[in-house]
Amino acid sequence: MERRGSSVKPSSLAMVCVVLGLLMGAHQSMASFTTCYESCFVLCVIKPWKTAFKCSFKCLKDCLVHLAPPSPASALSVDTDYFCKLGCSTSLCTNLSTKTNPGEKEVGGCVESCSGMCSNH
Repeated sequence: MERRGSSVKPSSLAMVCVVLGLLMGAHQSMASFTTCYESCFVLCVIKPWKTAFKCSFKCLKDCLVHLAPPSPASALSVDTDYFCKLGCSTSLCTNLSTKTNPGEKEVGGCVESCSGMCSNH
């Protein structure tokens, strides 16, 4: 029997690279969300008239924009995925931050759960 060398097909290698790239991109976007959320929350909550809830809502809204991929749809069409994530995260994640602790990791995990839920619908 003749044994062939162990060569990897280019299409298989390309598929592995694409999957790894997507996984790394998702991790990087969540890391950028937590960084954005933490700095936004700290700068917002130092103002005496701002509550933790208002700052949490503002920063979720502002930082989720950074996560949304560019949409090829026209400017008039509604990005339902973004609004699903915004609605879910403002309902479930705004209570995780306090004036003394932004809880960016917990909020990031909550937002990630919302992203998964919205992607499935």
